Amino acid sequence: MKYLIWFFRIIIGLLFIFSGLIKANDPMALTYKMNEFFEVWDMNFMLNYSFWLSVGMIALEVICGVAMIVGNHFRLYVTLLLLLSIFFTFLTGYALYSGKIKECGCFGDCIKLSNTATFYKDIVLTAVALFLYIFRYRVFPIFDKAIINVVIILVATLGVLGFEWYTLHHLPVKDCLAYKAGTNIWEKMQPAPDAVPPVYSTTFVYEKNGVKQEFTTENYPWKDNSWKFVSSKTTLIKEGTGQPEIHDFSLSDSNNNDLTESILKAKGYTFIWFLREPDKASTANMDRLRTLISKAAAMHIPFYVGCSAGRDICQTYQEAWNMKDVPFLIIDGTVSKTAIRTNPGLMLLKDGVVVHKWSYLDYPKDMTLENGTLDLK
Repeated sequence: MKYLIWFFRIIIGLLFIFSGLIKANDPMALTYKMNEFFEVWDMNFMLNYSFWLSVGMIALEVICGVAMIVGNHFRLYVTLLLLLSIFFTFLTGYALYSGKIKECGCFGDCIKLSNTATFYKDIVLTAVALFLYIFRYRVFPIFDKAIINVVIILVATLGVLGFEWYTLHHLPVKDCLAYKAGTNIWEKMQPAPDAVPPVYSTTFVYEKNGVKQEFTTENYPWKDNSWKFVSSKTTLIKEGTGQPEIHDFSLSDSNNNDLTESILKAKGYTFIWFLREPDKASTANMDRLRTLISKAAAMHIPFYVGCSAGRDICQTYQEAWNMKDVPFLIIDGTVSKTAIRTNPGLMLLKDGVVVHKWSYLDYPKDMTLENGTLDLK
């Protein structure tokens, strides 16, 4: 039994550490996933807390994983780990059987698992956590000196929180999103020649005289006012194939002219500064950014601002920041969050291919153009 307990401790400990670090690479991904669940559950009041919940949950995963191996305060941490496992099983089960959540985000964007695989994985983990909980009194710390075990847990805590802080302010260490370096955005927006669209089935629930009845898109009583709409549910019947990896990327000017194709197909270098929620955007290093804008203009390199707000708001900030010579284009907020996690952030394209991305703390200090190659420092 001793060896079986050790085996499960190591396996579940390493898995939770790995899962937590994958999420810590991009904490905003878990934040957005939490927001998705809260919106589906009509718990919009929780949206204000999702960021801190995600940061705390990621840290707790790593801490519990380390504690499983170290054995420090095992009874406490195995209880927390069991509760986490049950909670994750509930979430993945809901995502699988409700059909309202496309992906549960168990391992972030770097390792994508289907909802089915994730749900059964969590069932196994919960069973292992329950086994360790039952035999929790047989587990002792690996070091006799308590201070050593405490220091290990403390280092793990500071390490994961420090890693989260870094990725939140300097972009993910490993970019697993659709706009990572090397991506040709325009090509990723095109479906494959043999693409097959996904097939969905929608069921409507209507009520009449206190009796609820389900209808399909073919027979729902849209002309009969005696039926009152209650709800609808859309279910994926068949996965599509060859669909575009990038959706809804669009840049339009103040006159609603779509400039997406012309920008993404332009030859040479292009800068796009992604500005999401201007009132909440960091203004750190704005002088450095203005220097880049001036040098880009001198080198005839286009510089655009992708602003995710109303046109009037974008124009207000364009004037307030003295950037009247820089085109402010409208871009969807969700696209902006996916393109660059920080607000704001800078992207460099060459021939429509993503070359590099910077957070607001890491704008290049200088750049030179020699023989058609841009050197950024």
